[in-house]
Amino acid sequence: MGEENVLPAVEESTEPPICGHSSTHHGPPTTAGQHPHSQLHTHHDSAPTPLTAAHTLTATQVAQELGVDIGNGLSTTEAESRIRLYGPNKVKGAEGLSLWKILLRQVSNSLTLVLVITMGLSFGISDYIEGGVISAVIVLNIVVGFLQDYKAEKTIQSLMNLTAPESNVIRDGTLEKIRAVDLVPGDIVHLNVGNIVPADLRLIDAMNAYTHEAFLTGESLPVEKTPWVTFDNENLPTGDRTNLAFSGSKMNAGRCTGIVITTGMQTEVGKIAHMLRYEGEDLKDKGLFVKVWRKFLKGIKTILGLVGTPLQITLSKFALLLFGLAILLAVIVFSANKWQVGGEVLIYGICVAVAVIPESLIAVLTITIAVGAKAMAKSNVIIRVQAAIEAVGGVTNICSDKTGTLTQGRMVTRKAIIPGVGILTVEDTMDPYDPGSGYVTINGERLDLDDYTPNTLLARFLRTIALCNLSKVEPPIENSDETHNKEAGEMISSDDRDTDSSTQQSTTLTRPTTASSQSKIGSNGPWKAHGEPTEIALQVLAMRFNMKREDLLDTLDITHAAEFPFDSTVKKMTIVYKDNQAGHLDVYTKGATEFVLPVLDISDSEKAKILEIAESMATDGLRILCIAHKTLPIETDLSERKSIEKDLKYIGLVAIYDPPRLETKGAVRDCQVAGITVHMLTGDHPGTAMAIAREVGILNATVPNANAGTAVMLATDFDQLTDEEIDKMETLPLVVARCSPSTKVKMVSALHRRKLFCVMTGDGVNDAPALKQADVGIAMGSGSDVAREASKMVLTDDNFASIVKAVQEGRRLFDNIQKFLMHLLISNIAQVILLLIGLAFKDADNHSVFPLSPIEILWVNLITSSFLAIGLGMEESQTDSMFRPPHNLAVGVFTKELITDKFIYGFFMGALCLASFSIVAYVGPGGGQLGSGCNEGYNDTCDVVFRARATTYATITLLLLVTAWEVKHFSRSLFNLYPDSRAPPGLSVFSAVWRNRFLFWAVTAGFSIMFPIVYIPVINHEVFKHGAIDWEWGVSLGCVVIYVAAIESWKAVKRRFGIWSGKNTVLSREDAEMRAGLEFENVREKKREK
Repeated sequence: MGEENVLPAVEESTEPPICGHSSTHHGPPTTAGQHPHSQLHTHHDSAPTPLTAAHTLTATQVAQELGVDIGNGLSTTEAESRIRLYGPNKVKGAEGLSLWKILLRQVSNSLTLVLVITMGLSFGISDYIEGGVISAVIVLNIVVGFLQDYKAEKTIQSLMNLTAPESNVIRDGTLEKIRAVDLVPGDIVHLNVGNIVPADLRLIDAMNAYTHEAFLTGESLPVEKTPWVTFDNENLPTGDRTNLAFSGSKMNAGRCTGIVITTGMQTEVGKIAHMLRYEGEDLKDKGLFVKVWRKFLKGIKTILGLVGTPLQITLSKFALLLFGLAILLAVIVFSANKWQVGGEVLIYGICVAVAVIPESLIAVLTITIAVGAKAMAKSNVIIRVQAAIEAVGGVTNICSDKTGTLTQGRMVTRKAIIPGVGILTVEDTMDPYDPGSGYVTINGERLDLDDYTPNTLLARFLRTIALCNLSKVEPPIENSDETHNKEAGEMISSDDRDTDSSTQQSTTLTRPTTASSQSKIGSNGPWKAHGEPTEIALQVLAMRFNMKREDLLDTLDITHAAEFPFDSTVKKMTIVYKDNQAGHLDVYTKGATEFVLPVLDISDSEKAKILEIAESMATDGLRILCIAHKTLPIETDLSERKSIEKDLKYIGLVAIYDPPRLETKGAVRDCQVAGITVHMLTGDHPGTAMAIAREVGILNATVPNANAGTAVMLATDFDQLTDEEIDKMETLPLVVARCSPSTKVKMVSALHRRKLFCVMTGDGVNDAPALKQADVGIAMGSGSDVAREASKMVLTDDNFASIVKAVQEGRRLFDNIQKFLMHLLISNIAQVILLLIGLAFKDADNHSVFPLSPIEILWVNLITSSFLAIGLGMEESQTDSMFRPPHNLAVGVFTKELITDKFIYGFFMGALCLASFSIVAYVGPGGGQLGSGCNEGYNDTCDVVFRARATTYATITLLLLVTAWEVKHFSRSLFNLYPDSRAPPGLSVFSAVWRNRFLFWAVTAGFSIMFPIVYIPVINHEVFKHGAIDWEWGVSLGCVVIYVAAIESWKAVKRRFGIWSGKNTVLSREDAEMRAGLEFENVREKKREK
């Protein structure tokens, strides 16, 4: 446990965030004796109260509170006593469910329960075909659900991977290595580069110590540790508590010593595990009766499937409604026969009840969702929980992380201000490691770098950032990986010094270029970089002007003379080269502006102006470095760093940041057009968060709430608000900076209280609780195992734009679910009408005659309708699916339009089927002679009944085939389904029916197979209990014409009076932008195009 490879794969750095005005801590340093709130730890038999707010205490105070001698550590006896008191230092795994409970959960939903009952009824009336098919569907769903749930129950186990296996601890005055699980509060722990922090520590001392905390705080860069600082604010964000080291974080550079303050579930990682384990409301303070009652209600809801996604809940409620309706219809049949329940009456009653149930619904839904999952996989979205596909289509709010999702997750040079040159900017970089990606401007004028020669001042600036640099950027090569790895190993070995923490932590970072990324230095392919991200960004900028470090060393007659590495106390780096041709030394320096300015050979007024510029850029979320240079005589003594780094010549400022992905801004706007609000919840600093939010359009003058005072909030401010105060806010903040895990969970809860449906993205362990509680949690493919296991979807490309594609696919699926639900339910309604009124058709024995035999009903429901429904589930996305607001979650798939349409369609279909049976049975030859015992089989008296039954079967089959095309759109005419079609008016129907090939062939197959079922002797008489027909085809075809005319008339009424979907033939993007309040920006964009 705790190996390096289980941590999130992000960049490593040995430099802290650098800007013109910020520091590494929040609040003034304090001294001992200023903390009356500290809690004293004593040892009792009960579990101790953890030490709180340790960041507000000095290391000495913490040692006193925990009763430990910093020099000698705990005694072995005391450590053994404390481990009995505090317990082992490990994160508790999930409370494992037994296999039978997981299995029970699969049948605990209304749809499955109704299907089980339907299966029992089928076998009860000896309909073994229907019973067998339903049994197979039930088994399939249980197996798939069981496997998914079993895997999901292992979510928290991934947290165990964040525990260090062993630790260096002082006990009894001796440094020894013990198991990390045996650590207790008060232990003194030593950490070096590469170590995993085994518990939460209050640091005692540190030397250039940096830890990687992205998995916990979302901070993309390593954090410098400052053990000598204490803070006043008890509620300081976790990422700002720089005098603490957190369990599971990794030492990126330096070394440190700390006191264990919390272990196991009391650590920050443990708190996350607790949030993952916690479900529902807290019942600790409730009475026994309340606890029992709420658990009982929760159990009932779970059994009936009334928890889950909106679709799952809606379908469960619908299944319960159908179950009640089936019982009611059976009661009607039995009461119509004066409760003489037996023989044919019982079979007829069960047949009517079964006709209400859409047996193929779960099978069709499963297949449709599986097809959707396959389509999403092509868009780099992997589905872990199948129901989430439909759910994501109804999202109203997206809460996104910043680093790597909205941004590229790699540092690039954004801007440089160079005296005598001007403002240099880099635009549209798609691959931060490729010098040929994007373009460069100076003072707004785009440069053709192939023909551009830098002037002396720019050349000096580029030479400085290239030579005062230890990174290495490599173009695409065709050599074997073995050769490349050998070169990388040689580079690391040659620079591996005790004084160079940056190189010690160098790692190979690879990012493939895109097809449009052409480099003048190498061919298309993956560019590779080694080193610290800030230095890589500077090296790439120099390479854009063909001033790569290695090339300069080869072409210039210079020799490395001295190196002063980056140090947390001076926050700058200097490299000295001997110019053998000019006969002097060149001193190249870069560092934090506030640390370089004091050593510049310029006036105070100039320093103030430079600092003002640096602070201005820093407020835009940029990391600012000051670049300086000077020359020295060849004989200068290079042993004293302070004398070397003074009287430097200022040559420029350079700004670095993690740029947004090029597609992010368009994706954010697509969300806004679709009525989806995008929030940024990040662990980064407010300035950086606001700058990126503005750049990608989350904060925009035309976006609702963008100018409100609460549009941007610090997590500490948001966390301090009560639920009531949050609910009173007109709108929730669009940007929340310095987020903790609890902040994200609080945002999800706030959205839920507003009845909104949210997507939460994340990649770190800190994101897991929010991912689990969100309606749809989406993890990054490059993120932690914990985040992926807590999510319902995974983005393999970590790209926000892929979420938009997932939403579009979800909306397509939602539309298609409505279409095939409509189709299946129309069939059921028509059958119920036919069978209920069919009670009036009495034979010679005064028994009701089946207008359709049970096997005909089964065939129509399970074969004919199923394949048509699957075809409807494969319908393409409507062109305006992302131009309309999210559907009403309270209504779900059963909108007023769908409910109304299904009854209208069902009424027409049932009435026409009834008419076709009546015409043949009472008007045609032998009319009125319904024979005897014709429900059980064929005899000489059953010719008319069998012909009428065959006609009814042909009619309902033809009507269902036509309905499959009619429900492709609820208001557009079948003869004009695609208004943008270039076909002549009325003739577009041919291209419309051919557009969905699966549906076309399903209709063709349903039409073709109808004839052998009607005419093959054994099949028609013995199986389907109907006979061959001839003139009766005219009746069926006439019913089709009447049906199409009736449906087209109803659609025309909806279009004429603007009812429901008839309001708009096709929504345009302009309409959607006006609705979203984005029309002004759209106008500005059009003006710019002109």
